Parts: sequence; structure tokens; C-alpha cells
Amino acid sequence: MTRPATAPSRPVVLIAEELAPSVLAVLGEGFDVRHVDGADRAALLPALAEADAVLIRSATQVDAEALAAAPRLKVVARAGIGLDNVDVPAATARGVMVVNAPQSNIVSAAEQAVALLLACARNLAPANTALKAGRWERSRWTGVEVADKVVGVVGLGRIGVLFAQRMSAFGTQLIAYDPYVSPARAAQIGVRLVSLEDLLRESDFISIHLPKTPETVGLIGEKELALCKPTVRIVNAARGGLLDETALAKALEAGTVAGAGLDVFANEPCTDSPLFGFDSVVVAPHLGASTVEAQDKAGIAVARSVRLALEGDFVPDAVNVQAAGAVPEELRPALPLVEKLGRVFTALAGGLAASMEVEVRGEIASLDVSVLQLAALKGVFADVVEEQVTFVNAPTLAAERGLEVSLATDPESPEYRNVIRVHGVLPTGELVSVSGTLTGPRQVEKLVEVDSFDIELVAEKHLLFFRYHDRPGVVGVVGAGLGDAGINIAGAQVSRTAQGGDALMALTVDSAPPHEVLEQLAREIGAHSVRSADLS
Repeated sequence: MTRPATAPSRPVVLIAEELAPSVLAVLGEGFDVRHVDGADRAALLPALAEADAVLIRSATQVDAEALAAAPRLKVVARAGIGLDNVDVPAATARGVMVVNAPQSNIVSAAEQAVALLLACARNLAPANTALKAGRWERSRWTGVEVADKVVGVVGLGRIGVLFAQRMSAFGTQLIAYDPYVSPARAAQIGVRLVSLEDLLRESDFISIHLPKTPETVGLIGEKELALCKPTVRIVNAARGGLLDETALAKALEAGTVAGAGLDVFANEPCTDSPLFGFDSVVVAPHLGASTVEAQDKAGIAVARSVRLALEGDFVPDAVNVQAAGAVPEELRPALPLVEKLGRVFTALAGGLAASMEVEVRGEIASLDVSVLQLAALKGVFADVVEEQVTFVNAPTLAAERGLEVSLATDPESPEYRNVIRVHGVLPTGELVSVSGTLTGPRQVEKLVEVDSFDIELVAEKHLLFFRYHDRPGVVGVVGAGLGDAGINIAGAQVSRTAQGGDALMALTVDSAPPHEVLEQLAREIGAHSVRSADLS
């Protein structure tokens, strides 16, 4: 669609769904605020023609078609956390910033989980229904106390921690499963870390607080439910599909699970389910974020982001960093590179480091490069935590997990015009480092150093790093093994300290090798370590 002949005198902010009144107050009078029913496609597309920003919730689909209908659009603001209804890659390709409100509903979601747990423990839903139907049934709806019970928290992200803190006040014993949280951090909030299997076996109540990913879908299914106490009550106010609803219904029918509290379902809206037939199951239509306060926080947060974006300022809640506000032009190309360095750093570390420094050398060191530290942290936590990582929450995630972070600059860069190094110390005292730069007219992202080994490898696709004792034939073994597994090598680099000394083989491959393939290769070449990083 072509640009309208006459552009509005003030930036147009299109509000496509009902938002809190505070949104208008935050936006102020410098904008032409218009309203449309975002769920009405025939009304939405024409309204987007002059929009500089659009504010939505969950009912409005901002896909490639909608973006194509909005030639002036600079920012899409989702008043909430999820971005399932926004085509973020398409928006990024068009230079449209996408923002959300990552912290708006965390308190409401945690409180909803607590409410479901208590309602389930005391049979409040069926007792309420019975009494309103004229039946006084005190003995039938006898419940259980929460005090002194073991409460298992699956996922210690922001919401999981808030839930645990609130359940602690009930005098419970708290245990948790989260492979990305250290025992020391868990101990700070009064939680004992255990394996998922032990959590299932020990818990009287279980509450799930994980994102929905290919790894977490169906995390608790028939096999896992069989490990639980028959008196267990399970709460899911996180994402539908993490708890297998069919397996849960069978367990309830068999009496191997006592009850459940569900706010989310695998397919929504869900108005018919075998689970609805159990008095011991308390259900709600995805109300975790449905509080006045959460909606108000979400509206205010995205309104502030819209103001920043339309005024050309840096926007901390931008989820597509290529369009991250008024970052100096010289730094913008480096943001995706540094985020990748953070991801590689975590992959090399095999977990979270104790400390990390982002070192910026070269011409860009004279600029305010603090955003590069944020980009590195964003990468460090991208594959570690369940919640979405943004510039605004990355420092908090680091602080919560005890990661000390620093930034260093040096205008001198002997080998490259600019180079960024992310290095740190693991809890074991081991040093880890990775450096990268942008080369050529196309600003190609390259890794130029890994753990003090000099390399030059394009930072893309899937990366593999083999550390081993230098000797003939190793490259052939690795190449043949990957070939047998159907893994194509796109690029390779070998570096060594000295002939016959330590060596590093760095590879880019077109697809991620199965874990067992990497383990087999490691055994065959006697590797000290094998690490993989997904940058696709």
C-alpha cells in the first residue's frame, strides 16, 4: 500500500482493543489517538493506513497482511506478555518495533495460582455450587490444610518465585525444580532444589510455572503423574499443554491424583473437557492476567514505550532489537552480534557464570555502549529462563541469579576496527570467553576468539565447539561422524595453542546434531569438552 498523500500533522496512535483509561493519560496530548475494533479485520486494515503505532491485547492479529497495510507503522505495542498474535519476524523485516509489558501480570498470575491451590484444597468450587443450589453439605466437602504440606514449584522464574514467597507464608515446605537456578539462589528464597522426579514424589501440592516450549509441552504426563502421591493436587496457571489433560483425567478417575486447579488449557477457548466432570477440579477461563491492576500496568507500560518509540528514544521493552529505538547508528549493527556472543558464552559455560564482563574495543568505544552490555545479558539468558528476556529485565535476571556484570571500553583495537569480547569466570574458577566483530560492507557477524583460541567463523546457524588434544585425523573423524548423522557442515575452523597441544575445532552446521551424536564424537576423539549453541 502506498503512503497517503497527506500525512496527519500528529503521530497517529491506533488503539485496537479496550485498554485502561490511564493509557490516554500516559500518551498525553501530542498524539492523534484513534480507536478501532481490532478483531474486525475489515475495519482494522483501513485504520492501519495512517497509524504510526498500534496498541493491542490478544484479540488483534498483527500479521504480515496487517503490517503491509500500515506503511507508516513504527511500533506495535502488546498490552500484556504474550506475542502469539504478532508476527515479530515480519515486523522486524519492515523495521517495525514490537514492544510488550513483560512484568505487568506477574503478581496477578502468582496470586491466581495461589487462589486455585487454596480453592482446590478446600473444595470451594463444588461447595459453592451445592450451597447456591440449596444443599448444605458440610461433611461432603471436607478439605485439607496447606500448612506443613510440601509444595512443589515447577519453574522458579519471576512468577514461580512470587508464588513460592506467598506459599511460604502458609507455613509450607517449599521444593522446586528448575535446572537454570542455582541451589544458592533457591535457598535465598527458602526453596530446596530437587529433580523433577523427586518433586513429583514428595509434593502434596504442585504448581507449574514454565513457558510453553517444545521441551516443556507434556512435561507432566501419564508417567510423571504415576510418581505422585494419590493425595496430590496440581495447579497449572502458566500455559496450557504443560500438564497432559488426558493423563490428568485418567489419574483423577483412577484416584491416583486427588485434585487440580486449572486456569489454562491446551486448546483455548475450552468450554468442554472431561476434566469439567470432576468435583475435585477447579477451573477458570485463563484469568491469570485478568485483574484491574495487571491491565492498568500493561497499558501504562506499553503507552510509555509508544511515547519513547515515536519520540525516537531508546525503548527498553523492544523485543526485536534490530529496531531498538534511538541507539546510535554505529551501534545498531552490533546489537544482534553481541546478543549472539551472550548465547555462545552461556553455551561454552554450560550454565551460568559467576561473573561476566563485556569488553568493547575500537572506534565505537567512544560512544555510550551500555546497550551492548544489555544485549549480551539478553543473549546470556535467552536459553536459560522461561520468561521472555528483554533489555529491561536482563539486568534483574542477572542480579536475581547472582551474576556479576561489568562493562569495559578501550579505544585501541590492534587487529579489528571494532571487537566485542564477552568473558567471565565460572563458579569452578574456569575462564570462558568469546569475541566477535562485524566485517566487510555487509557487516557480517563473525566469531574471532573462543577461550583464547583465535578463529574466524560466521556467527550463524548451529555452532559446535570441540576441545581436544591436537593430533592428526580428528577433523576427519568429526566430519565423517556428522556426515553419517546427516548433519551438513557449513563452515569450520581449527585453532591450537601449539603443535600437539590443546586444540579447538569450531563448526557451523545446518541443523542441530542429536545429543547422542555429539557424545559419540566426543568419545571417538577424546574431547575434553563439546559445546553447542543455537543461533538460528
